[in-house]
Amino acid sequence: MLQRFTLIAGPCLLEHDGLNVEIGRQLASLSSALGISVVFKGSFDKANRSRGDSPRGPGLDGGLEQLRHVREETGLPILTDVHEVDQAAEAARVADILQIPAFLCRQTDLLRAAGATGKVVNIKKGQWMTPEEMLGAVEKTREAGAPSVAVTERGTFFGYGDLIVDMRSFQRIREACRVPVIFDGTHSLQRPGLISGSSGGTPEFVPALVRAAVAAGCDGLFLEVHPDPRSAPSDGSSMLPLDELKPLLERVVAIRAALAEVDLEPSVSTG
Repeated sequence: MLQRFTLIAGPCLLEHDGLNVEIGRQLASLSSALGISVVFKGSFDKANRSRGDSPRGPGLDGGLEQLRHVREETGLPILTDVHEVDQAAEAARVADILQIPAFLCRQTDLLRAAGATGKVVNIKKGQWMTPEEMLGAVEKTREAGAPSVAVTERGTFFGYGDLIVDMRSFQRIREACRVPVIFDGTHSLQRPGLISGSSGGTPEFVPALVRAAVAAGCDGLFLEVHPDPRSAPSDGSSMLPLDELKPLLERVVAIRAALAEVDLEPSVSTG
């Protein structure tokens, strides 16, 4: 898994079975039509919300049941993020990939707990971290037993309210850590604190950054999608509308084909 170009996509927070499965089925259809490996992502808890009264999700038990239902209905592998050590083993009973949130990417006990499950682990790069600094997080996870580790680039803080994506990061992370490098095309466009203390976003730039990242050599994409982002309980201001995903992926496929023709497609090392 993650040994070929992969799209990780889904809602930010899990909502209800009908919506989760609807998104999953459309993702599965795109996977079949475009020949792209797809992983369904959804969070059972968002413990790092900006405000204390923000929705956090269905919780561990309910969320894992929802994720299990998505897999049964769509056949897609599952990714979910964990925030606490005790969540790792429970989440691993359902998820194929465990994700470490960016703000927790240096939490040794959490990384080791995720690695010890024997599942693939995707580590979000902290917004303050250099590409080379991610090696420590990768090594902790590998040493704990993870069979494969990936790192996701989601931008670097620029001042107080913006994130900038350095297109050199994909090559630098790959060379330093020997892992596949995923580009988070939606969280990279968040604007922390923009909306009354909560994160805003500029999703109109998602296609441009995704095309640039694919051309720069990322090994996969992470995109939060929703049929109606305005109604999403979390990160709606930076999500990609679900009906805009197919034309974007068609351009991604075309860019990768062009790279392959000139022998510039990067090789993926899973480490």
